[in-house]
Amino acid sequence: MKDINTSIFKVDSTIELNVLPTKIKLETDTKEVEKELRRVRKKLGKLQDTLYAHGKYAVLICIQGMDTAGKDSMIREVFKDFNSRGVVVHSFKVPTPLELGHDYLWRHYIALPARGKFGVFNRTHYENVLVTRVHPGYIMGENIPGINSVEDITENFWEERFDQIKNFEDHIAKNGTIIFKFFLHLSKEEQKNRLIRRLEKEEKHWKFSPGDLKERKLWDQYQFCYQEAINKTSKPHAPWYTIPADDKATARYLVAKILYDTLKIYKDIQEPDLDDEVKAKINMYIQQLNEE
Repeated sequence: MKDINTSIFKVDSTIELNVLPTKIKLETDTKEVEKELRRVRKKLGKLQDTLYAHGKYAVLICIQGMDTAGKDSMIREVFKDFNSRGVVVHSFKVPTPLELGHDYLWRHYIALPARGKFGVFNRTHYENVLVTRVHPGYIMGENIPGINSVEDITENFWEERFDQIKNFEDHIAKNGTIIFKFFLHLSKEEQKNRLIRRLEKEEKHWKFSPGDLKERKLWDQYQFCYQEAINKTSKPHAPWYTIPADDKATARYLVAKILYDTLKIYKDIQEPDLDDEVKAKINMYIQQLNEE
């Protein structure tokens, strides 16, 4: 299997999505890719246990992508070997009335992982500069002072949102959250194939909505908004990774490998030593238990 330097997927300069690959060949078959994924995710699972015991860092994993990009199955397969107490997944859908009663970042702040835990955002705070930018009428539901009509939503409004998001990520990074942001880069042709499979297979009908076809017609607008968001907000402490997503097995492996390759660099993430006094009495404690 081809060895991949995962840094090639990290966005550290301006990108153009239409020239980035949506598929990458690893010079092997799907079974081998899945085998490598299982190997890497076991290492991730052990690392998660150490992170939990260490208790000083949190890890936030943000997953974005067009409909059918494979976000749900990505989460299921990459984190399968995690201890359930150490990872929490949040799927952000249309804001509730309670959430709309607060600023748009509030529901993301309260869902952040605690130190020692992984948090996965399935769709993220970036929806507020993606779907709302394609459908600016949604902003009216936020009841923001000074925004009385769609005409009040200027380019400056979006620039301010990008700044707010960057400040949000800067703040949590400086307080111990390691941030990963993954864009599952799907081709329009592959999305069509996946939508057709949802319609042809009865067990997948529940995943389909006629609204998916309406949103598909806005493909170019979404690609523009994704490109803008990625270029404006990919920072060393909160980098974006563009993951070729036409092949699900490869995409899952790449995300798992990026996570592991990055986190293993944190040499200070170690299981804490026992207190010296307790350590000195280990044999005594064992004897007490054996004599019960």
